[in-house]
Amino acid sequence: MPINIKNFLLSKNKKSKIGDFQDLEHIDGVAISAISADLYKETRDDLVLFYFRDGANYASVYTQSKIISENIKWNLNLKSNSVKALLVNAGNANAFTGKQGFKGIAQIAEELSKELTIKMSEDEEKKNFVKSNEILFGSTGTIGEKFPAEKIKNSLPDLIKKIKYTQNKYLWMKAALGIMTTDLVPKLSMEECLIGNSEVKIYGIAKGSGMIFPNMATTLGYIFTDADIPSGILKKLLKKNIETTFNAISCDGDTSTNDMVTFFSTKKTKHSKVKSINDNKLKEFDKSLHAVMLNLAKRIAADGEGASKFISVKVRSARNISDAKKVAFSIANSPLVKTAIAGEDPNWGRIIMAIGKAKADLNLNKLAISFGDIKVIEKGQLFSNYEEAVVAEYLQGEKIDLVVDLNVGSKDFTAYTMDLTKQYIEINSDYRS
Repeated sequence: MPINIKNFLLSKNKKSKIGDFQDLEHIDGVAISAISADLYKETRDDLVLFYFRDGANYASVYTQSKIISENIKWNLNLKSNSVKALLVNAGNANAFTGKQGFKGIAQIAEELSKELTIKMSEDEEKKNFVKSNEILFGSTGTIGEKFPAEKIKNSLPDLIKKIKYTQNKYLWMKAALGIMTTDLVPKLSMEECLIGNSEVKIYGIAKGSGMIFPNMATTLGYIFTDADIPSGILKKLLKKNIETTFNAISCDGDTSTNDMVTFFSTKKTKHSKVKSINDNKLKEFDKSLHAVMLNLAKRIAADGEGASKFISVKVRSARNISDAKKVAFSIANSPLVKTAIAGEDPNWGRIIMAIGKAKADLNLNKLAISFGDIKVIEKGQLFSNYEEAVVAEYLQGEKIDLVVDLNVGSKDFTAYTMDLTKQYIEINSDYRS
């Protein structure tokens, strides 16, 4: 079904399960183009270019699946810390496509580098070049189908022609829509903060609705800042913040072949030099980056395939962070828990089941469970004033907070997920129809 962008242009009034959409505007050093390369049966934007005319430092994290897409193989072969472009296609994962898929990426990179070099010479007096090894690729869609390299190559002239150096809300929304697959809504996030006395921006877009479970990185996420930060520090910031954001979400317990999250620095804002991740000047930036990434991650979980409810699973006072994660994801990935919540059934026994199978360090006499502020289990027993009707009413809402207090240590972790509905089965049984 074609996506109606008009639905998203009034985003200030558009409510989601986790709050308002944000309006991204202009960030220096990024140019954007989004078009249709006819990669779907219906006409929709499915090819998106982010162009960094003056280059951008970058850092990426990728899926840890043993089967990875050809575009990720290409990206992993790049040795430079700076790139000139990111090209993202929807409609085809370019995974399990073998030599044909990788050759297609190489051909597109060669053609795109030539087109961008011509564009650069038209825009500037000095002669500059874009090399094929200065281009990153993102792909999303069906695994195992022939990669449509010719369609993408034939679309490059139109893509280059429509490059916009000044972005606005419409253009960012268009880009976010262009990388979607089964998503129902685009994912965008932004923050502004200071490095020293200089104001910098952090913008992000993401896609993801199914096959979402963390393994170093999850889904497709692209984050942009106009701050001047070296790639080595970008990588440390990304790895630090991904653990409690993109690596804290799960829709169905499956890890994609194409997962990537990339952080770009256009270096356009002048501020005092940042020397390390521990630099005091980065404290506010670090918090803002985490806010952008968590916002995007939550939006992915809230838009999980067929989702009617956004669920946070907060595990507190675990013996160690490993145990906290085990319990949180055991609950978040449990079909029995997720279907009970979908049916608004306060079957807390399923949560007990999920905690027990997690193989974490437990003391049942200290275990406590709550739905939001409503106590269910306290000190390993059913709360004396427990009323099932109160929990059933709470479960009618769109935001559900499950809180598990293990009370055996000091480590906490929160996972984010969604309920499991009949629509999930319908979407995935009809995915290629």
